[in-house]
Amino acid sequence: MSTKSSLHRTLGTWLTLGVTLLWLLGVIASGVVARHEMNEVFDSALEETAQRILPLAVTDILNREGDPSLERALALKEHNEYLTYLVRDKLGKLLLQSHDADPDIFGTKPREGFSDTLTHRIYGESAISGTLYIEVAEPLDHRREAVLDTSLALLLPLIFLIPISLVGVWWVIKRSLRRVVQLQQSIEVRGGGDLSPVAVERLPEEFEPIMISVNRLLERLRRALEAERSFTANSAHELRTPLATALAKLQRLKTETQDTGVKVRASEIEESLRTLSRLSEKLLELAKAEGGSALSEQANNLVPILRMVASDYDHQAPGRLLLNLPDGDVTSLLDLDAFAILVRNLIENALRHGTDNEPVNVSLTGEGILRVVNRGELVPPEKLALLRNRFVRSDTKTVGSGIGLAIVDAIASGAGITLNLRSPASGQSDGFEAELNIAVVE
Repeated sequence: MSTKSSLHRTLGTWLTLGVTLLWLLGVIASGVVARHEMNEVFDSALEETAQRILPLAVTDILNREGDPSLERALALKEHNEYLTYLVRDKLGKLLLQSHDADPDIFGTKPREGFSDTLTHRIYGESAISGTLYIEVAEPLDHRREAVLDTSLALLLPLIFLIPISLVGVWWVIKRSLRRVVQLQQSIEVRGGGDLSPVAVERLPEEFEPIMISVNRLLERLRRALEAERSFTANSAHELRTPLATALAKLQRLKTETQDTGVKVRASEIEESLRTLSRLSEKLLELAKAEGGSALSEQANNLVPILRMVASDYDHQAPGRLLLNLPDGDVTSLLDLDAFAILVRNLIENALRHGTDNEPVNVSLTGEGILRVVNRGELVPPEKLALLRNRFVRSDTKTVGSGIGLAIVDAIASGAGITLNLRSPASGQSDGFEAELNIAVVE
């Protein structure tokens, strides 16, 4: 499971959750306020009802003829009564009640003011010096239903507002971070050899230091690579000169001396100097390959370079190279010098370790697939896995430095190319094959 997080996704998620939470808190607060206000309104309605009915009830009771016993108020038409009332004397004797009143919900004796039971809210009022009482009751369920309806009325808009808020928040974040995305893309799409400064206009203030730091880092890398390339080139020149001078003097000594023993020792020293010269050249190539200069800022056609390198080795080993090139160009960001070093080491390795009488096939397709194939003994799998390492050879009897494939692998890694080594070669029962899939630029 990936542990990486997206700034866009994080901001969008948390801002949406925050907005939703604020809406819910607002609805809850509104519901609490609405409940308080509605209770005040309902209490006022209870009090107002009691005060309006009480005079009428007193008049009705006092004007009765005979026994002022219980009398039920008649309803003009059937309806649900949310407010019911009783009129009683101070001893609790029932004198008058609304048509749908339930005496069981009231107390045994009347009381003034507000009181609550488990199911009702009751308000009592007295008249005629506390001899008559009216009590008006309202179901608490009625109040709860009213509060619930009000809360739902406040909550239902969230069903539409939350998706709208989500879309709005994500749109604002995306619009705000579009310059940051441009910065990321400008860094991502450039090749490994492009160390030019990154430039994005109107970058958010918080990300401006990042771009400045990246540009400073690129500048330090550019200077370091230029210094390394310069050192490599100068070192190669400085090493070649004294070695060539020493070889020339040694060869002159061999021609001038008549001593057979001196000539033999001079030949041995000459061979050692030649080996040292080849090794120093390979080490300098390896240093250049590992110096990060495998890619260039401009695309180059690789076909002429491959043809030129193959031509040089064709003169050294006539008839042993079979070259297969595409009709068109093969353009890539691979540095021309790096490509020449890569091809030279692959061909040299194939010629040195392949069968003397068998040709070496070198091919480059229009899709950028480079193959160098030779005939020869099979390389065991355990040795094949180690050939990319320095100073490792499949055949210790063959003259060589053992770092040719290490140079090729270093250049391939620096250019983001995979080097595939096979033995036996594809379509053969023996031999060795090196394959690289070079990225082609249209």
